[in-house]
Amino acid sequence: MRILVINSGSSSLKLGLIGPDDSVLESDHLPPFDHAAEQALTDVIRGYGHIDAIGHRIVHGGDTYTGPVRIDRAVVQRLQALSDLAPLHQPRSLAVVDTVMSLLPDAPAVACFDTAFHAGLPAAAATYALPREWRQRWQLRRYGFHGLSHSYSSRRAAKLLDRTQDGLRLVTCHLGAGASLTAVRDGRSIDTTMGFTPIEGLVMATRSGNVDPGLLLWLAQRPEMTLEDLADGLEHRSGLAGLAGTPDMRAVLAAAEDGAPEARLAVDVYIHRLRAGIAAMAASLGGLDCLAFTGGVGENAPTVRQHAADGLGFLGIAIDEDRNRGNAGDGEIGSTSATVATLVISAREDLEIALEVRQVLEQ
Repeated sequence: MRILVINSGSSSLKLGLIGPDDSVLESDHLPPFDHAAEQALTDVIRGYGHIDAIGHRIVHGGDTYTGPVRIDRAVVQRLQALSDLAPLHQPRSLAVVDTVMSLLPDAPAVACFDTAFHAGLPAAAATYALPREWRQRWQLRRYGFHGLSHSYSSRRAAKLLDRTQDGLRLVTCHLGAGASLTAVRDGRSIDTTMGFTPIEGLVMATRSGNVDPGLLLWLAQRPEMTLEDLADGLEHRSGLAGLAGTPDMRAVLAAAEDGAPEARLAVDVYIHRLRAGIAAMAASLGGLDCLAFTGGVGENAPTVRQHAADGLGFLGIAIDEDRNRGNAGDGEIGSTSATVATLVISAREDLEIALEVRQVLEQ
């Protein structure tokens, strides 16, 4: 089966053609999708030749979709209703779905959800301490995101450690334009840093992460602040961009190395939140066997990995400097004296999506 995998993220549109043995037959990176880029997407897909099935990464499945589902018009309509919960991702993803359905009307398409891996979160981790009538009326809960990446990374980590997932306690760190952590035990998500929307949690490229809700209420009451301005600021002008003037971690690290105070502060804030989040996830697990970094920053920023680990020695985490700097691809970067393994794992949401497509079509 030749599966077209489409990953529409906040900073790029990734396409891959996956063969039956998980080989990558074709791959392309395009800018974030809009209707001006529709022709480029069409040209790329036509160049791939025969396609048996399609897998789409969809960020939000809400309470309705807790696993992959075959796409039809009714599914698309339900997903459109969730767009305001993931405004950076959901509208773009559904626009891609519409374009590809028109281009390949006879190929079955499957929606694979970033929220699905977290659908079984324990109630203590999923529930907000809000009025019951609010929670019931609007289905207010912590949904979690990046589930496709966290699911793949947890399985890959077990394989690299030559262990089964049974009994394995690990924290997976998906650090990219969006960033989140997940506590995984026995192959299941039991806690995560993102919540009702992908804004909650860590500092990200353009998203704020955790902010005192009282501060947001205070801002919303300013006469010069509209709700649209507030939403735009939290989604597009916060995070690294708000602290250092650029969402690009590479540029922030380079500027910090040169002594730029705003960049130095941005790195310090990012690492402070990251360390605290890892420790919190380890507490949810009751201990830690493995820490795994993935995503664009997680895979390619050894300085971030080192700074994060430097404050986590009390958990048994220690990174070997040479291993960390020299790492390429999947590998162990922990010190031989550490009691917790530290891994770098290449993000392969494409393989996770292809796996889910096969599962749905084989049922």
